[in-house]
Amino acid sequence: MSNFIFIQFISFGITDAIDILLVAFILYLVYNMVKGTSAINVFIGLALIYVAYIVVRAFEFKLLGSILSKFVNVGVIAVMVVFQQEIRKFLLYIGSNDFFRRKNWKNLMKLNFGNTSTVNFYTDINEISTACFSMSTTKTGALIIISRKSDLKFYINSGTSVDSVVNSKMIENIFFKNSPLHDGAVIVKDNRIVAARCVLPVTEKENFPEHYGMRHRAAVGITEVTDALAITVSEQTGSVSLTVNGEINPNLNKEKLAYLLEKNLESSD
Repeated sequence: MSNFIFIQFISFGITDAIDILLVAFILYLVYNMVKGTSAINVFIGLALIYVAYIVVRAFEFKLLGSILSKFVNVGVIAVMVVFQQEIRKFLLYIGSNDFFRRKNWKNLMKLNFGNTSTVNFYTDINEISTACFSMSTTKTGALIIISRKSDLKFYINSGTSVDSVVNSKMIENIFFKNSPLHDGAVIVKDNRIVAARCVLPVTEKENFPEHYGMRHRAAVGITEVTDALAITVSEQTGSVSLTVNGEINPNLNKEKLAYLLEKNLESSD
């Protein structure tokens, strides 16, 4: 057995090295595509199952190998179902002219090994709270998503890029009823409004309270699949709520909203 393993190692050639590099590159692209979405957990799960399958085959565990092989055999179908949104987005991207631009390939190939900067971004809670309760008095519906550790890239790309420092007047202008950006959600990241009119997943809870509208459903949905915070201003009642981990904190006043925001943002550092 030891001689067999030794022979396998000494037969490692240039084609094997290229094969490994290509697989690693493809996995990196897929990881970048699903990073910041709920699909990242599924991706990691499938990867672990495949690694376990390889180990089981190497040790020739027949029964366990037979069970894992069933998962691997239907893996392609599972990937198509689970990652249908990401696959569609990727196919649309490679089919566009942007895919062949040199700048995009440079950005794609740029690996990020961590931020070495010591600058800590904060979120201007006062500006956000001021905007929310100003819109509350006029019953202007709003949905503001604040990023924590999840980068929300997939949801940011679904909207319109804004890139503005957090400012109460800017937020109010976005959600003004005649504004072209008022539909959908605003996403705040590193104290900047990065996108507006973003499309979010809605919760599939069967016992969801009927008096909540689509904004609250989206607030619960996005906080179920990411660690983001979601602030909702009701268009019907003007009430302000904060949703964390799929749980709605309703009918907040300005001080309570600021307290909960500060508490949850500090806990994510």
